[in-house]
Amino acid sequence: MRTVRVTVALAALAGSLVLPPGLASADTASGALAKVHTAGRVKADGDSLRYSWPGVYFEGRFRGTGVGIVLDDADNDYDVEVDGATVATLVTPGRTTYRVNGLTSGVHRVRLVKRTESPWATSAFGGFVAAPGGAILGRPAARHRQIEFIGDSYTVGYGNLSGSRDCTGGEVARTTDADLSFGALTARRLNADYQINAFSGRGMVRNYSGSDPGTDFRTYYDRALLNVDGDVWRNPGTWHPQLVVVGLGINDFSTAINPGEPWTPETLVAAYRTAYQGFLDKLRARYGPRTIIVVSATNMSNTTVFAETAQQIVQERNSRGDDRIRYWYYSESGLDYLGCHWHPSVHDHRIIADRLGEFVATLPLRW
Repeated sequence: MRTVRVTVALAALAGSLVLPPGLASADTASGALAKVHTAGRVKADGDSLRYSWPGVYFEGRFRGTGVGIVLDDADNDYDVEVDGATVATLVTPGRTTYRVNGLTSGVHRVRLVKRTESPWATSAFGGFVAAPGGAILGRPAARHRQIEFIGDSYTVGYGNLSGSRDCTGGEVARTTDADLSFGALTARRLNADYQINAFSGRGMVRNYSGSDPGTDFRTYYDRALLNVDGDVWRNPGTWHPQLVVVGLGINDFSTAINPGEPWTPETLVAAYRTAYQGFLDKLRARYGPRTIIVVSATNMSNTTVFAETAQQIVQERNSRGDDRIRYWYYSESGLDYLGCHWHPSVHDHRIIADRLGEFVATLPLRW
């Protein structure tokens, strides 16, 4: 089936989706949403699922010759897949029901995935609807394997489809595809459900070039809706990842400390170590002693402090008896960094996924 790139105006079909203002836990999803599988951080009431993180996906099954996808999102891009093939890319679709028609009669699978990131906005999905004469079937089974990816723009897949390192903000949005990030690629190869909880420009204690002082990645990690201060995602009881991969530190150390920032190079490293240990404490308490947590690092052209400090953090945990926290470093070898602003390209994400898959194969995972 030919892939179609679709841009839907915000006002188009405005009457096709009504979203109530209230929010409740994902356990209360009913109607069409009760037949949707997602592993992402979402909030639901009975008629919509709301979310913010990149790479959130929704999966369903239907019988018939077509399916509708109910959306309200004027900020993000999505891919629509039917039976494993991408049939459309929706560019900032707005409030709409996008329809796929003309399929052969029978049972089909549908998947909707959010490609882009928009921490300033909240997106809403209203479920899948069957074409006339068809039916939405029971939700696809959740996968037993679960992986959580935590990180920054590298984990998002920032500008990974770009053919140029020089990008405007709009070009970054159109060329970012979290579904082709190394995390998503790795998880699908392992037939695992996954979350991509990543935020471009954020570090463990210091953001890129000292931006947005007083906040960092930890400010947002517990949220489902990133733009809602104090929001907290409530695990519906189904998210128990056997593997968590954390990659935070590029933004802490990639730029020089500006005048007025409360750091010296030495105190920044000390604060990073303390915060990282606290973050690992949180993950260990949340997911239990069996979950393997991977602290990842990569090459930086201006310093080795990121990789060295991350490795030291893992060594400290291991020396205290937690051997299920592991260190993984991937080098720049073979990477072209042709994504926007010298980020990894899709070519690079595939290589990183290969290397991560090889590393995961060495871990004592029971899945």
